[in-house]
Amino acid sequence: MSGTGPTELVLVRHGESVGNVAAAEAERTGADTIAVQTRDADTPLSVRGEDQARALGAWLGALPPDRAPQSVWCSPYVRAAQTAASALDASGLTVPVRYDERLRDRELGIIDRLTRAGVQRRFPEEDARRHLLGKMYYRPPGGESWADVAQRLRSVLGDLMRLEDGHRVLVVTHDATVMLLRYVLEGMTEAQLMAEVRRRGVRNASVTQLTRHDDLWRLDTFDVVDHLEVLEAPVTSHPGTDPRGE
Repeated sequence: MSGTGPTELVLVRHGESVGNVAAAEAERTGADTIAVQTRDADTPLSVRGEDQARALGAWLGALPPDRAPQSVWCSPYVRAAQTAASALDASGLTVPVRYDERLRDRELGIIDRLTRAGVQRRFPEEDARRHLLGKMYYRPPGGESWADVAQRLRSVLGDLMRLEDGHRVLVVTHDATVMLLRYVLEGMTEAQLMAEVRRRGVRNASVTQLTRHDDLWRLDTFDVVDHLEVLEAPVTSHPGTDPRGE
């Protein structure tokens, strides 16, 4: 291995959130809007999400010293910060935690808190534009495209490479950002990324691991939830509040 930077990245999606539960219920009932009372940044974990975070922590605590993370980089959104805090508390690990707004979830602008049906009914022109441009490049007014998110993730990865030389780093973030970190690190094309998105999502509190070899990143595991099943924590699969736009 050559160059500077972390040797391993462990990407974790936050545990199930109150917003995940509300979005699933809104989609199930065909509602236009998602019944959450907080801004996206302040939406907390659900009870199941708290259980998932503790199970994640038990897994981290059982890792041998040469596999355990040496630092944590975390989205400042409450659901991610709670996941990191609960996991570290359960693990018994004492490592520095850095909160970085570039790891936040995708911003949805005017379609925030709307279901797919809600976007279709309230903003039919936006829905048509979303389908024309596709997930990668559709930017809702006031929001971000996946390409926008990838740009800020390239920036945060630059800081990781500079500040975390030789370290194993746990990154606690969101479903879209896990996929886009893979996109950047693995050098995917848009077509390859979208094929991965269609094939499989990122489950709550799942673990995705990448290791660096000769300055190239290799995917070792993706969306693993065995640590949840061992401790009988629930396994939940929520696409989040990000309409697929395909």
